[in-house]
Amino acid sequence: MAGGAHYCLPTFAVSLLFLLVLHLPTTHSLSSGNVPVFFPSFTNVVNGTDVVLLKDAGVGQGALQITPDTLNQIGYLANKSGRVLLPMPFKLWEDVPATNGTNATTRYVASFNTTFTINIYRPNGTTPGEGFAFVIVPSLDAPPPGSEGRYLGLTNASLDGDPSNHLVAVELDTVKESFDPDDNHVGLDVNSVVSNVTANLTAFGIEIAPVNATNYTVWVDYDGAARHIRVYMSVAGKRKLSVPVLSAPLDLSDVVLQNSYFGFAASTGTTYQLNCVLAWNLTVEKLSDDDDGTPAWKLGVIIAAPVAFVALVVGLVVGLYMRRRKVSDDPSMLVAGTLKSLPGTPREFEFRELRKATNNFDEKMKLGQGGFGVVYRGVLQGENKEVAVKMFSRGSHGQDDFLKELTIINRLRHKHLVPLVGWCHNKGMLLLVYDYMPNGSLDQHLHGGRDRPLLSWERRYNIITGVASALHYLHDEYDQRVVHRDLKTSNVMVDAGFNARLGDFGLARALDTDKTSYAEIELGGVPGTLGYIAPECFHTGKATRQSDVFGFGAVVLEVVCGRRPRCDVPGAQFLADWVWKLHGEGRILDAVDQRLAEGFDQDDAKRLLLLGLACSHPIPAERPKTDAIVQILSRSVAPPAVAPFKPAFVWPAGPIDEDENDDDDHGTSSRLSRTSTSMSLSMTSSHYASSSAVTPKRLSREGPAGGHPIAEV
Repeated sequence: MAGGAHYCLPTFAVSLLFLLVLHLPTTHSLSSGNVPVFFPSFTNVVNGTDVVLLKDAGVGQGALQITPDTLNQIGYLANKSGRVLLPMPFKLWEDVPATNGTNATTRYVASFNTTFTINIYRPNGTTPGEGFAFVIVPSLDAPPPGSEGRYLGLTNASLDGDPSNHLVAVELDTVKESFDPDDNHVGLDVNSVVSNVTANLTAFGIEIAPVNATNYTVWVDYDGAARHIRVYMSVAGKRKLSVPVLSAPLDLSDVVLQNSYFGFAASTGTTYQLNCVLAWNLTVEKLSDDDDGTPAWKLGVIIAAPVAFVALVVGLVVGLYMRRRKVSDDPSMLVAGTLKSLPGTPREFEFRELRKATNNFDEKMKLGQGGFGVVYRGVLQGENKEVAVKMFSRGSHGQDDFLKELTIINRLRHKHLVPLVGWCHNKGMLLLVYDYMPNGSLDQHLHGGRDRPLLSWERRYNIITGVASALHYLHDEYDQRVVHRDLKTSNVMVDAGFNARLGDFGLARALDTDKTSYAEIELGGVPGTLGYIAPECFHTGKATRQSDVFGFGAVVLEVVCGRRPRCDVPGAQFLADWVWKLHGEGRILDAVDQRLAEGFDQDDAKRLLLLGLACSHPIPAERPKTDAIVQILSRSVAPPAVAPFKPAFVWPAGPIDEDENDDDDHGTSSRLSRTSTSMSLSMTSSHYASSSAVTPKRLSREGPAGGHPIAEV
């Protein structure tokens, strides 16, 4: 590389840190047992040993220079291409044979996450060109001849689009070619510089090569299970945005070689830019141990070029702190450490045990699938014990969901909860093992068709009583308050004796004893399933014990009526609206499942229907508590008094949880006297209209200023 002053960043004192983290064969993530190797200066890194510099690439001024970086010889910057690659390959996919004696295989694709900070600078404000890319390539070969200009150091005129390239790249393009949408975009390249997917960065307030030198941080997250890639980009020092600048499906195993190399590529043309990488961190999921006993590598590369020594120190401290936080949050560390020390911790399974139990996760063993993963039936070898194995998805929330579910149910002990048998975390796969429920879920019995015998009245009442008992345990009897947040008939399992077993704690959250609600901040929306979600949740974004009671009310009405909460009864979109209408007309027993004919107890049916309506009350504080529900179901307390017409949904509705402001009388009149500001509701929340509505009605403020609260019109 030609010498001279470096202009990727403002003038500063240069320091550098390069870190390689050895990933031991027995673990699957960074841990305190890893051995860090520090290089106090990047100038001491040996080409060919620590990184591989190819063609016009180099190292200088505390950064990777993917193309030459100098202003002493301006002409030297034009028509260049280079690559910087890590010298070791990574295993990115594998085929695992079935254990049932067949030739079937399951393909696993590695997930990876990488973060890098770049500075792409146009010297003297000239027009930039051509582009920069994060790459996965099949070899340590240099860019092919003719890879300058539009080919970004990736391909050339004869190779472009050839499947034998086996390359994937995330490009940041600063020149509009005939096949480009604009001159400031991010693109996903597969074997070609003609991107499969592109996204304009101007819409995100990003200019790749601005006149004023700007450092950007880029995150590339690849989910091997979902076969999906997401790219995020922000000004360096700012947080990662919640919305990716590019999101696209990508099956790496269809493109790259099984063992491939990570790095960067860039090019210049008749116009040029300085393509500098200032920091880099890469973590690749380890799929399996090598047969020769060679330890697999997970790599963290941190290359820092701070504006001052103080910035380096601060950055290093923050970086180590964040790394420790990530270590402490990692499932393999938390589960292996903290959870193993808890009393009553369930059994830890080896992955091969569960693979054999489920016949290599055969599709025929599949029991169901939801937003948090897939559930398989399995038989533990040598124990002749049937289990249900829940395999979590490895999306952005997979590991968090696994830990939350395991942490909550680890110590739950109740006869009406699905028992947890054990867990497994291996090769990036997260699994929970439960007792197998041979009679499936409650919704299958209610809506499963002719292959299921009609669920008798006695069994229906018994199941509702069991669910109520489990909910009371979660809300008030366990040492933490647990809000289930997804109470519905598909999450109520039925054991061999047709007893209810509440399960699927994928959305459950434990509350501190001095708190009454959990604010949903992770999923970007209201948790749960429409029809079972309380109307206030659309306004507060919070799940409470009261919203769980609303879901329980929907379950009660569904069991008694044999209809789903969102039903097709004329004049009502929701089952509760229809039952309320019948109640107002004095014929509430007409709501009972007609398939039961006369085979039900009328007093108990009325008890359950009134209880279901009371739990479905639009105002949270008017719903009964679980201790009262249990008493009502035990027949020791009369059924609740329910108004003949469905009350209006009022917002704000006063205290959201009954434990707040206990000195308040919580009466309807006190809430109706409150004033509120005008607001509009989403289409989803407007579905909670009165029973007389044929179409959804909007909720709006009526009357003079400071007068009436928001109510249904």
